[in-house]
Amino acid sequence: MSRRKSSMEEELIHRQALAMAIQQHQFSQRFDNNIGSMSRRIGSTSSRRRATNLSDPFSNTNTKQLPDYLENIETKKFVLIPGEGFGAWCWYKTIALLEEAGLLPIALDLTGSGIDLTDTNSITTLSDYSKPLIQYLQSLPEDEKVILVGHSSGGACISYALEHFPQKISKAVFLCATMISDGQKPFDVFAQELGSAELFMQESKFLVYGNGKDKPPTGFMFEKQQMHGLYFNQSPSKDVALAMVSMRPTPLGPVMEALSLSPEKYGTGRRFYIQTLDDHVLSPDVQEKLVRENPPEGVFKIKGSDHCPFFSKPQSLHKILLEIAQIPSQPHS
Repeated sequence: MSRRKSSMEEELIHRQALAMAIQQHQFSQRFDNNIGSMSRRIGSTSSRRRATNLSDPFSNTNTKQLPDYLENIETKKFVLIPGEGFGAWCWYKTIALLEEAGLLPIALDLTGSGIDLTDTNSITTLSDYSKPLIQYLQSLPEDEKVILVGHSSGGACISYALEHFPQKISKAVFLCATMISDGQKPFDVFAQELGSAELFMQESKFLVYGNGKDKPPTGFMFEKQQMHGLYFNQSPSKDVALAMVSMRPTPLGPVMEALSLSPEKYGTGRRFYIQTLDDHVLSPDVQEKLVRENPPEGVFKIKGSDHCPFFSKPQSLHKILLEIAQIPSQPHS
C-alpha cells in the first residue's frame, strides 16, 4: 500500500508542478469540445502580446516582417506533436515565436502525455496513442490543411496521420524524428543507439511493468541522470528543470508497432526533415541514414542542437519552420 501511496503522491506532485509551469509561462489551456478532452491547445492570442515582455532571448522576433512572412505562407496553422515522454508543454518557445510571426500554432498532448490523464500502461497501439491528433484532423473543415511537426517518436504519429489523412496535411516536418519506412517500427530507429529490442527489453531499469513484473512491460522511462545526458546536453537549465517535473513514461506498444505506409497515401505527402547535429538520442549518422533510406523533399540542419531544439535552439528551429511554411505548394501532376 505504501508503494501505491508513494506513486499517487508522485503523480500529484507531477500534475501540480506541470500546472504551475504552464501557468508560469502564461499559456491558457482550451479544451475543444469537438475533438474531445484528450486534445489540448496551448497558446492564446493574448500571449502574443505578453511574449515580448519575457526576458528570454526567444522573444526577439522582428514583428515588422510580419507582412512579408504572411504573404508567402499558404498554410498558417501548425500542429505540434511531442515525442516520447514529452507533452504539449515542451513547445512553449516555439508557440510564442510562431504566434509572434502571425501564425497559428497548436500543441497537442498525445494520449497519456502531458496533462492527458490516460494511464500510459493502457496504451498499446499507435492508433490509441495518436488519437488526439487523428480527432483533431477529423474536426478540421473540409478545405483546411495544417503543417504537422513531430518530434522524436512523434514522427511515427505524423507518419500515421499522413497515411490516414493525407488530404488534411499541407506539409509534414520530422524534427530529429523517427521518419520510418513501410513495415518499420519506431523503435527500429532508436535501436541503432540503444541496441536491439531484445537487449532493450532486458534492461529492466528503463522499463515500466504496469501490469506486474510477471507480465510484459507496458512502458519505458530513462532515469533522470541519463535523460539529462541523452536529451538535454545543450538545453538551458530552466528548461531541463521543467522537463524533469513534467516528463512521463512512454507507452511501449506504439513504439514497437510496425507501420503500414502506402505510396498512394503516405507517399504523396510532402515531408521535410530537420537534423540536430549535437544529438545524443539520434546521432547525426542515424538521422542521415533515415533521410537516405526514406528521402524527404527537403533537409535542414541545426548546429549545436541537442535532441530538444525547441529548448536548445528555438530561434534556429523557428527560422526553419518559417522557411518550410513559405515553400509554395506544388501543382498536382
